[in-house]
Amino acid sequence: MVLNYIWIGLILIAVVFGLVQMFFFGQTDIFSTIMLSTFDSAKNGFEISLGLTGVLALWMGIMKIGERGGVVEKMSRVVSPFFTRLFPDVPKGHKSFGSMFMNISATMLGIDNAATPMGLQAMRELQEINPDKTKASNPMIMFLVLVTSGLTLVPVSIMVYRAQMGAANPADVFLPILLATFFAAIAGIISVAVAQKINLFDPVILGVLVGMCLIVGGIIIVAFNVEQETFSKWSNILAYILLLSVIVWFIIEAMLKKVNVYDAFIEGAKDGFSTAVGIIPYLIAILVAVGMFRASGAMDLLVKGLGWCFALFGINTDFVPALPTALMRPLSGSGARGLMIDAMAQYGADSFVGRLVSIVQGSTDTTFYILAVYFGSVGIKNTRYAVICGLIADFCGILSSILLAYLFFH
Repeated sequence: MVLNYIWIGLILIAVVFGLVQMFFFGQTDIFSTIMLSTFDSAKNGFEISLGLTGVLALWMGIMKIGERGGVVEKMSRVVSPFFTRLFPDVPKGHKSFGSMFMNISATMLGIDNAATPMGLQAMRELQEINPDKTKASNPMIMFLVLVTSGLTLVPVSIMVYRAQMGAANPADVFLPILLATFFAAIAGIISVAVAQKINLFDPVILGVLVGMCLIVGGIIIVAFNVEQETFSKWSNILAYILLLSVIVWFIIEAMLKKVNVYDAFIEGAKDGFSTAVGIIPYLIAILVAVGMFRASGAMDLLVKGLGWCFALFGINTDFVPALPTALMRPLSGSGARGLMIDAMAQYGADSFVGRLVSIVQGSTDTTFYILAVYFGSVGIKNTRYAVICGLIADFCGILSSILLAYLFFH
């Protein structure tokens, strides 16, 4: 329901701003610009879905091999003590635990192409035990917020963009990004836990969260004692070695169980293809609304208004040029990426703004895109409070990004 109101609001605001610009500022071509943005956004949505088709077919095929070989079930049992407390409505040892764990692990390693198919597989498995097939269940919301918080230990793609834009040390934002995305993830977990009355002081949950803090702390210590470029290089290599090891593990386990590996892969790949087709309407819907909002000039006016408000209260406004990226981040991943690159080109990759937009880009994932794709893949129409909790995680991630940028680079 919240997503419905946001979608309607983005479109109506775009139309109102278009009318204002046409009648008060003489921009007679504003509505042609807005309409062209709908065509571009619709095309972009289809192309993204088309691009996902091959990846989804590949990884859902791999996941089917793992399922037939019993690996997913084994992983489910391993993470069950923690997940049964974080997802109390999911039966103990349910196969969705393995898929969720693999999705979160792939995201943490920065391997988005593998994370999305695993996440969609998890959503399908959660939908099987969902009593109301049109309404998001509690486990779905918790999982989606974990995904949107985008906890990433190694933000390789952002370092690559910074290198392309001429940064002297592309990895100098590694530590702020790690901290910002960690804070976003914790905020997301807490917000959903409060809504679902989950006891975060349970010894198992508390132990895992403390363990996560120790892991993050260990990475920080290593990052401080190893050359950043070397750290980034070997982290990337390790991530893909682990991913390849998972594929080999799945195949070997399936062979030992005398599973027809090829047939299992084909069956899973077919599911991936149908999933990719199913998300096209949902993805186009959200991208069109965001495109109209941006093309109408509403985004630019919002940023300028916020800058004026901050200046009015005597707050340092050096971060304001990074706000377009921050505001676009929950709405459109490609849009935020474009704004990040544009800011680095305008201000310099090693400027305060250039570093800040990089931290913002890595602090969270694209909430509305993920909700559209993941919920759309299983036909969920009522998202309940998923958007609100996802935006809480986004807000904490973006706020942390700004504060950390001032701490590290100002």
